[in-house]
Amino acid sequence: MILLDSSAWIEYFTGGPKSARLEKLLDRPRQVLTPTVVLYEVYKKLKRERGEEAALAAVAQLTQTMVVPLDEATALLAADLSLSYAIPMADAMVAAAAKGHGAKVLTLDADFEKIPWAEIL
Repeated sequence: MILLDSSAWIEYFTGGPKSARLEKLLDRPRQVLTPTVVLYEVYKKLKRERGEEAALAAVAQLTQTMVVPLDEATALLAADLSLSYAIPMADAMVAAAAKGHGAKVLTLDADFEKIPWAEIL
């Protein structure tokens, strides 16, 4: 299992330099976790920068993955991770979702460099 954080999805949807590598990871979407906070962040950024149609197209693709909601246990784990690793709330939610499902976070966000189960692309 892998989890692409918001920065990785945005890189993919905007055709950034690492998008080809990310595309190869998406051939089995049910092996990709997407926390609801990632849906929020990707939709918001793409709607602001590329319009609603592009944002909705991205959401359609994201919902082909295994979308995981923020439940009570994940929220508490996220708070603990935020305190332990001094990371922002959204990053902690992503890290907690990955940890709870035994997944690796793939990201372009340097805030994850302290997280052992994350890989900076």
